Amino acid sequence: MIILVLVLCCTMILIGGIYAGYARDPYTKLIALGIIGGGTMPLIIARGYVDIAMALAIIIPLSTVFVLQLCRKGAV
Repeated sequence: MIILVLVLCCTMILIGGIYAGYARDPYTKLIALGIIGGGTMPLIIARGYVDIAMALAIIIPLSTVFVLQLCRKGAV
């Protein structure tokens, strides 16, 4: 069962990476990075690094907000 979850998480990371590579819109790239983050978190937790996962759970949304503000400034 654990192997299946790990394979699904790795597949999700791969799909997010491919999606980010082909996306042209900055907002679409943010969605792809969110998909990558969603696949990475269970892998980090499975290795036992819960403290790192907690730090990433705070850092990823904050960086997304900053990137969205930069994208908005670039549109003006």
